Amino acid sequence: MLSLGIIVKIVIIVDVFAISLVVAMYATYAERKVAAFMQDRLGPNRAGPFGILQPVADGVKMFMKEEIIPNVSNKFLFILGPCIAMMTACMTSAVIPWGKGLTISGQFFPIQATDINIGILYIFGVVSIGVYGIMIGGWASNNKYSLIGALRASSQMISYEIAMGLSIIALVMTTGTLSVREITEQQVGWHWNVFYQPLGFLIFIICAFAETNRAPFDLPECETELVGGYHTEYSSMKLGFYLFAEYINMFISSAVMSTLYFGGYNMPLIGRFVHDPNMLSILGSVFLFGKNLLLHLLLHVDSLDITALPL
Repeated sequence: MLSLGIIVKIVIIVDVFAISLVVAMYATYAERKVAAFMQDRLGPNRAGPFGILQPVADGVKMFMKEEIIPNVSNKFLFILGPCIAMMTACMTSAVIPWGKGLTISGQFFPIQATDINIGILYIFGVVSIGVYGIMIGGWASNNKYSLIGALRASSQMISYEIAMGLSIIALVMTTGTLSVREITEQQVGWHWNVFYQPLGFLIFIICAFAETNRAPFDLPECETELVGGYHTEYSSMKLGFYLFAEYINMFISSAVMSTLYFGGYNMPLIGRFVHDPNMLSILGSVFLFGKNLLLHLLLHVDSLDITALPL
């Protein structure tokens, strides 16, 4: 029989996975609605009130579309590419502390899938594996445009991972630990690392734009030159995996920035008004998700063309 600790871990993993998928779904809806407003259009408005069911309709469409695998492709690698991209996008969140922890039946359970003392290295290792998903997908398609798009994407991701790693080295030297939870716990009150490492945060967020292919780093998917980028030959849910992975990476990048530079789940001054540990932990988790959404919004807004606003 499963112990209470294992059950709590399973619930945390499932919840984080579900929230990541929902955020990725409705990030596309929000982006399309804002872009439509800026360009004097309506945007999605047919599926449900105000079009709020459009992401669900898009997901059903992805599942129902015909699966097309080119005859000249390497079929095994063609399927493996989007699977790696999606798997690595979901695995990155395992070491992020989403809250301090809950006390249940006298036992304390941290709101974190796993707490390892090399959490920073784990994040960079998993992100590096994601490059293989893009490269394998572009190469296995046996299409020169897909291959060029994969080369563009992988070279860009590898290049900016170096700068991102250097920005984190300064943070690690300041905090003296590689554990994500320990870094978070050192930022109690207003002792946020963004005040001590502003240049590191600036470099990190620029690299996050490049890692998630947001403007002005969206060259890997340049339609005018490459048709559609590394996923040109993909259709149905395999294409959906690549698109979902990109939006999940944006959400996880926001969570990593919130945790490393903006105090994570630490909510200044709230301890003066709330004294129940479980309630404090829940409010801290809500505060963390609020910061995530603000940074996530920043990643979206940057990719929109402000000059397209209706006059």
